[in-house]
Amino acid sequence: MDKNFAIGLFLGMVGGALIIANSYKARKLVKDGQNSIKEKVTEMTKKHEQSEDYGDLED
Repeated sequence: MDKNFAIGLFLGMVGGALIIANSYKARKLVKDGQNSIKEKVTEMTKKHEQSEDYGDLED
């Protein structure tokens, strides 16, 4: 059972990679998703740094 699952997982990954490699819309969707995640992480780190800066002033 585990062997079949691993083979199915591998085939799904390969199939997804082929779809992404050959589809402009799919590549664009993935790229846009990555950019939105990067922007959100940047916003979160900026907020975290600002909150730490204000914490230093209170001490």
